[in-house]
Amino acid sequence: MIKSWISKDTHGRDFYLLVVIGGLYSIGLFLSNTFVNVYLWRQTESFMTIAMYHIAIHISKPLTFYFAGNMSKKIDRIILLRLGVIFLSLFFLTVLLLQEKASYFNVLLGVLIGLGYGFYWLAFNVLTFEITEPYNRVFFNGLLGSLQSVSGMFGPLIAGIIISTLDTQVGYRTIFSISFGLFIIAVILSFFIERRETDGVYNVLDVVREVRRNGDWRRVLLANSFQGFRDSVFIFVLPIWIFLTTRNEFSLGIFNLIMHGASFFLFLLLSWKMKDNMRQRLLFLGSFVIGLSVLLLMGERDFYILLLYALIVGSMVPLFQVPFQALTYDVIGKSYRARDLRIEYIVLLEVFRSAGGILSILLFILGLQLDSGPKAIPFILCVLSFAYMLIYPTVASIER
Repeated sequence: MIKSWISKDTHGRDFYLLVVIGGLYSIGLFLSNTFVNVYLWRQTESFMTIAMYHIAIHISKPLTFYFAGNMSKKIDRIILLRLGVIFLSLFFLTVLLLQEKASYFNVLLGVLIGLGYGFYWLAFNVLTFEITEPYNRVFFNGLLGSLQSVSGMFGPLIAGIIISTLDTQVGYRTIFSISFGLFIIAVILSFFIERRETDGVYNVLDVVREVRRNGDWRRVLLANSFQGFRDSVFIFVLPIWIFLTTRNEFSLGIFNLIMHGASFFLFLLLSWKMKDNMRQRLLFLGSFVIGLSVLLLMGERDFYILLLYALIVGSMVPLFQVPFQALTYDVIGKSYRARDLRIEYIVLLEVFRSAGGILSILLFILGLQLDSGPKAIPFILCVLSFAYMLIYPTVASIER
């Protein structure tokens, strides 16, 4: 059954090479990037420093998407994928070199990793669109999600053990070095993916005009901005919140083990069993429960409550992510000149997602200025999390 399920003849070699590269990327990031926020916090104990680091990411990432989109019309997408991994490698190498002075260069680090994200995800999304088909797109998202979940389970746990066992600085240098090595392997594997032809003229304006003409495309863009609005702050506040609660990195590893462990089994199940007629119900359940689960964080800081939150969100992420990603690609596939303008669609999608992220980080900073201190954070998170509850009503009317 497993042999037929992951048949190279059915899906092609490039399909699985892309999955493996995505898996290596996830392991490298989960091993180290989860702890970059805590690493910067240890040096400054300033949310402002970390917020500015993430704003730099969300500004440089869509700009890189735009320029990488233009480049992808002229050069092979695999080269852009390699550029993304190389910039991510440079990011971790820079952190290794700066060590205790990393917080002074928070904006530079944000730009470096934003460049890596931009090149990598533009190329990865375009390759996903080109390598997968509607019949195996859910399977691809489920399989990749499973690998990401395994990375999320064991990457932070192993990193937490290393940091807790060794001297703190030695531990951080060790995990950053391992991530650097994994990205080099991903670059090597990219040479085995078949080269793809480049053609056409880069024309983002046609895709922008499609926002006015195509209601489904407009709804997908708005829904993705809601996703960015919530996720962009949670991705750096939660690790610090856990660290403030327990004062050790190992607890962050346990948190991720539970959250991504719950996701792993559901990603596998959905990639095997999910039918098209289940999409709407799963999207509704996943988005609403993720949005409401933040209420668990409204009380006093307690590690066991955080673990319960991890279990609930980890279980709901696959229910939301798999149908939402498939829906997004399906809408793009049916839109105006999708074959010729697929890169431009992905660029505009990222612009909206990053715009939501920048807005949420600015609101987070404003909230801290109005009521400084950790006590204000749960209320800010509550407001931001409810954005997920707007996603389903936004896309519910999209025609299949």
